Amino acid sequence: MVRPGDLTGHSDFHLFKEGIKPMWEDDANKNGGKWIIRLRKGLASRCWENLILAMLGEQFMVGEEICGAVVSVRFQEDIISIWNKTASDQATTARIRDTLRRVLNLPPNTIMEYKTHTDSIKAWEEFHGLVNSSGR
Repeated sequence: MVRPGDLTGHSDFHLFKEGIKPMWEDDANKNGGKWIIRLRKGLASRCWENLILAMLGEQFMVGEEICGAVVSVRFQEDIISIWNKTASDQATTARIRDTLRRVLNLPPNTIMEYKTHTDSIKAWEEFHGLVNSSGR
């Protein structure tokens, strides 16, 4: 497989559990969210490989909570995200965050954002003019 750092242009790799589609609307994802980490260019390949190994090795210790992960290669930065089933479970989302920091060996000042899939859908609809900011 091509390493993310060797890709040019706009590309996404998805790695999800069997039976889970990398879509907000999938039953496993609809009540969940994702941790988003923006990386400077050159870090995506190592971080992606470490993330995959951590997922396969069940290092997150959150049972069936992890749905999958995405690496997005963009022009100025790369983005890694890990998707989970239950956005409202703050203890689990905190454990995922802390494990991500450890397995990716992220510097302490790395900005990590948690976004629910419900918020992602709303933002997408507003961006595409499907609803106004009041939700109608």
